[in-house]
Amino acid sequence: MRQTDNKSQYKLEPRQIGKVNGRGMWTLYTKEVRRFLSVWLQTVMAPIITTLLFLAIFYLALGGAVREINGMPFILFLAPGLLAMTVVQNAFANTSSSIIVSKIQGNIVDVLMPPLNARELTIAYAAGGITRGVFVGLGVYAALKLFVDLPIEHPLWTMYFVFSAAMMLALLGMVGGIWAQKFDHMSAMTNFLITPLSFLSGTFYSIDRLPEFWQQVTLFNPFFHMINGIRYGFIGVADVSVTMGALFLACFNVFLLIVVHAMIKRGYKLRP
Repeated sequence: MRQTDNKSQYKLEPRQIGKVNGRGMWTLYTKEVRRFLSVWLQTVMAPIITTLLFLAIFYLALGGAVREINGMPFILFLAPGLLAMTVVQNAFANTSSSIIVSKIQGNIVDVLMPPLNARELTIAYAAGGITRGVFVGLGVYAALKLFVDLPIEHPLWTMYFVFSAAMMLALLGMVGGIWAQKFDHMSAMTNFLITPLSFLSGTFYSIDRLPEFWQQVTLFNPFFHMINGIRYGFIGVADVSVTMGALFLACFNVFLLIVVHAMIKRGYKLRP
């Protein structure tokens, strides 16, 4: 409140937040982080165990100790791909589940009412998804190191592609969470878009084994550039130029940022 005249009359005015509501963004971000940490057995430990099971299955089924791809043991080629898949799956799950659950339970209004604009909501939600993806990725890397001598040949490239991959799927999760009206819609997006793109991205194979036509098609799959870049960062092997992949992911993430910002600003399927 502030005094408005000599008669000591006071007038209520809204609190001035400033150009950027940093405290609001931080509050929403910490809420998203605490949400997944509160069930860490499900959100952190379960993906680590699942990744190790994938590693064991492929090692036993395909002879990981003997078989080679691009002149290196298959198990070493496989490990970065499994880590990348875990990062993106968890980044996607964090933002998509948070938004769709809030919509179904009817408490999405608690996020829309505070003085947070579309840009601030986008940043806070995306940062929460990135944090979960990277956090789980670090746990998976520590677990993989117990069984695979997984180096980090190019640390800067590794950090860039892990962060870009987590950001891409966090934003896609926001698109899915905003678009979906029920869990069936979210499952459809996961089963018919996210899973096929991730499994057909070179996680388990080198695209050199594909026919020429499908190699060219794969180059338009952002998941491929994500996997290719992370693999290069760890073991120094890439199917295509990592610089091209880095630019591709940067452009794709900018596009997703614009889309998510526009959806939130319009209140698309968020407001009654």
